[in-house]
Amino acid sequence: FQVADALDMPFSDNSFDLVWSLESGEHMPDKKKFVDELFRVATPGGRILIVTWCHRDLEEGETSLTKKEERLLAKINRAYYLPRWCSVQDYVDLLEAKGATDIKREDWSYIIAPFWKAVIKSSLSLGSVWGLLRSGFSTLRGAYAMLLMLRGFKVGLIKFGLITCTKPET
Repeated sequence: FQVADALDMPFSDNSFDLVWSLESGEHMPDKKKFVDELFRVATPGGRILIVTWCHRDLEEGETSLTKKEERLLAKINRAYYLPRWCSVQDYVDLLEAKGATDIKREDWSYIIAPFWKAVIKSSLSLGSVWGLLRSGFSTLRGAYAMLLMLRGFKVGLIKFGLITCTKPET
């Protein structure tokens, strides 16, 4: 493994037959550049997998999330120091624009649901609460952000999405 900038990877074009991004997309300030880099380093015929936190897809006729949803995401972004999120459909659109084939998407939120409940439950013990209080502001901020994530998850705003595709043969 190598630590590198995902928006400017130090790899040659067409280097990998599998490019896998796990819980990284939500941290990327430029989603198009992120997808461009994933596509660039994938070999022709190579697979790209993106598993990331997203906001819900927009419904037919919607042009944006609701103001209430935007406010909740803004609070999460401030707490976790994240840039704006996008939807799974936004990733699909970016991949289609690159000419990706065999695009598949899946909502894995139901797989993650038990995790969130278990994390929240485990943090409510006396020892956990005391540990949070002693650990300082950044840990408290992270705990607060988890509660916000849970709220967004419960109302269907936050999704854990899988997007996979193939880079076409040249």
